[in-house]
Amino acid sequence: MVESDLRTRIKEMLVKNLMLQVTPEQIGDDLPLFGANGLGLDSIDALELVVSMEKTFGVGVPSSEVAAKALQTVNTIHDYILEKRSAAA
Repeated sequence: MVESDLRTRIKEMLVKNLMLQVTPEQIGDDLPLFGANGLGLDSIDALELVVSMEKTFGVGVPSSEVAAKALQTVNTIHDYILEKRSAAA
């Protein structure tokens, strides 16, 4: 899979599964997903995001510590998915 395609799929997953009021194209690769300066996601969104990642990409998030690092931006999600896939291969 081409890396830019993975980022696009992550953005589409965010918009669809979290019912965001933005388009995938409006989400920057380094835009913070949580907090006032980003998409403004909250802890409920984080749970939805973890479930969506498992369903969409087959990648789980084992703890809140891992989630805090992996779910910061589209780029951190992208890198986490690639890391988990290469570890499983």
